[in-house]
Order: sequence, then C-alpha cells, then structure tokens
Amino acid sequence: MNSYSKKIALVTLLIGVVFASCGTPEKKSEAPRLSTVEHPEWSKNANIYEVNIRQYSPEGTFNAFREDLPRLKEMGVKILWLMPVQPIGELNRKGTLGSYYSIKDYEGINPEFGTKEDFKALVDEAHEMGFKVILDWVANHSAWDNPWTANKDWYTLDEDGNFQPPVADWSDVIDLNYENEDMRAAMLDALVYWVDEFGIDGYRCDVAGMVPVDFWITAHEELDKIKDVFMLAEDGEPELLFEAFDMNYAWEYAHVIREIAKGEQSFADLDSLFERDAKRFPKNSYRMYFTSNHDENSWNGTDPGMYGDNFENFAVLSATVQGMPLIYNGQESVLDKQLEFFEKDEIPWKSYSYQNFYTLLLDLNTSNQALWNGAYGGDFKRISSPEETYAFSRKKGTDEVIVAINNSDEPKQISVPLWSSSTYAKYGVTEGEINAENGNTYDFELPPHRWFILATK
Repeated sequence: MNSYSKKIALVTLLIGVVFASCGTPEKKSEAPRLSTVEHPEWSKNANIYEVNIRQYSPEGTFNAFREDLPRLKEMGVKILWLMPVQPIGELNRKGTLGSYYSIKDYEGINPEFGTKEDFKALVDEAHEMGFKVILDWVANHSAWDNPWTANKDWYTLDEDGNFQPPVADWSDVIDLNYENEDMRAAMLDALVYWVDEFGIDGYRCDVAGMVPVDFWITAHEELDKIKDVFMLAEDGEPELLFEAFDMNYAWEYAHVIREIAKGEQSFADLDSLFERDAKRFPKNSYRMYFTSNHDENSWNGTDPGMYGDNFENFAVLSATVQGMPLIYNGQESVLDKQLEFFEKDEIPWKSYSYQNFYTLLLDLNTSNQALWNGAYGGDFKRISSPEETYAFSRKKGTDEVIVAINNSDEPKQISVPLWSSSTYAKYGVTEGEINAENGNTYDFELPPHRWFILATK
C-alpha cells in the first residue's frame, strides 16, 4: 500500500471510530475517491483526433499528413493522437506491412512514414498551429526481432524458456517482463526520449491494464519533470485513473451504443451504465467517448454498418456526454470502409460531408463550459422523453447544453425545461435562437433519426 492509500485508510478508520463513539451508524459513500492526477490546463476543454498515418493518404507519410493540418485546425481538433510511428517487426509479421503495435525499435521511426526530421517537423508545425500531439505507445510487448530480445530475461518465457505472446493470437509480438528492473528502466528511457527529443505532449498507452500500475505512476511522474504531459490508457476500468492516467476509454459505452443501434439493448441500459460508472470512476478523471477508432473500424464495422440511420445521433451523444470526444480519421468524410489492419488500405476521402457537423460539435465542446471534460464540465441530468429517444442537459455556471436524439422511425414530441433566463442557440433539425424565461419549457417535434441541441450563448 502506498503512502496516499495509507492516509486514506487511516482517515476512514478515524471517521469510523468517531461515528461508533457517538452511537451513529456509519454511512458508506458510493462515490469513489478522487484521482490524484493533475491534468494539463489545456486538456480541460480538449478533444482528440486519431491519426493512422499509413492509411491517411496515398503516400502514407508524415509530410503528406502535414498538408491536412489547416483543415483539422479549422474543424476544431485540439489533440492529435498518432498511431505508433516506430519500425514494425519483420519476424512473424502479420500480413504484408504488419501491425503498428509490433515495435522493432522503441526509439526509431518507421521508414515508410518518413524520417526523424520529418516527424520533428510535423510535431513542430502542429505545435505552432495550436495542436497538442500524443504518441501511441506499446509497453506490454515488442516485436520478435526487437534488439531487446538479446536480454532474454527482459521477457516473459514459457515453461521451456522460450519467448511467448501475451495473448495466444497475438503471434507477431512477445510479452515483456515487468519483474525485470533493467527492462523497466529501458522502457522509461524510451518514453522520456520522445518527449525530450521531439516535444510530444503525452501518450496513448496500448493495453495499459496489462502493464503494472506502479510503472505507469513512475512514468507519469518522470515525464512531468520534462513537461506537463497527458496520458491516455487503453483500458476501461477505473484503477489506472486514480494515480497514473488522465483519461481512459469508455469501452462499455461504445459496446452499449452499438447494441442499441442493433436493437439488442435500449437507452435504459445506457442509463444503468452511466449510474454504475458514476459510482466507480473518479469524477475528476476524464473518459474518452467515441463511435469508432482503429480497432472498432478494422474489426467491428463501418460507421453506417454499426449505426445505420442513427450514426449522427450517436456521434452527437458521444460529443456531449461527460467525457472527451474522439474522432477517428475519415469519419468527417463518411467512413463507410473497414480499413485493412496489416496492409496499405487508404481512407476513401470523399466529400467531407461531416466536416461541418464535427466542426459544430467540437466548437460547442470547446466553448461551452457545460461540455468541458471531467469535473471541469457540467453535471449530467437525464430529461424524460418518449421511448427510443434520449434527452439530457448539462450545465456549469451560466452555460447549459440540452441534447435530444430520436432513434425511432416516427417523429417524437420532446419537451425540455429551460433553466434560466438566457438566449439559447438551436442546432440540428432547426436553427435560430430562443429567448427563454426561467421555468419555461421548449416543446418541439423531433423527426425520425434526427438530433437537436440547445446551447446557451
């Protein structure tokens, strides 16, 4: 038990003793303890955009991606998450080009993407334009031909003393041994390298829950000595958020909304999930909400395939509930293709028909404090609405956002309370303004498969 946990345990014990001595029964709080992680100031109203360099352009290079930075800035993107940029293992490689997550050299650059100079130019230009850049990091396993394999005790070995994958079907990678202090030190040095040499702003950490939490705590502390970094865990449980990470995945949410889209679950299941999460996750941590990412797209389906007529509805929901919204590259141009994971298979950029849609959502998320991340944002309050619809409000200070979506094949009558004497901007099925008085309600008909947002101006 660390010193922080000991202090919490001692305080809890003393409170129990006081209650017992007064003859008053102790009330057990359902709220989890708060996270001790201090978020970078710039993250409080940030959003995140995942970049797959290989598939982003015909060239599949850093320089080709740089050409799109002005468009992404105009769209309102704040954080660029770059999938792994290191060289990919060749031994036991899957497919022609292999998995980005099979790392051959932790301090190298995949020559297919460019050079270290190209990468540095990308990061520098992104910073000049106001973006933050985080790099995908694979700490749990390496490629079979990573030079680290010269140190066999740096890896988890099978009963015959051979390298082994962390999971049976991850045959292109081998499991690292976190009981070895030398390996830990090398991994930490590599993490420091990219922040120190290239000025990146943090990491998205692959299968973070498979790596000991104490390593992540140390890593975050050491990186913060260089700059105030942002750490995202690919993990859906609360444990890593208490002391190690700023944000993790709202994985269960992503699964539930897909099931709702298929008609296998309902919005009541979503309410139940939000209620459970409120009791499990620290309020001052961030959760990442999304309709797709590289895994969802490659292995589970396209946006139209997963969500049908209600894709926009779920994108609106994911951008306005209590967390940070993620956009996967290509979604602003109708990502109706599952991108091959181990081959060259570029994004079918078309008409950018969702560019303005996402620009609106990201602008609201940045400018309206009710939609800021974690405890910086407003509390979530469900609004009663007809079956197959979902309505809620979030408010913080004088800012409020009211959201309603209709997943049914029929128009639905929606009534939402307006909490203050404010001017609300309307987005979605109609545009314009509402001049409200305290205690008023706004009644409207929401067409099938459409969404509606009211936001204080």
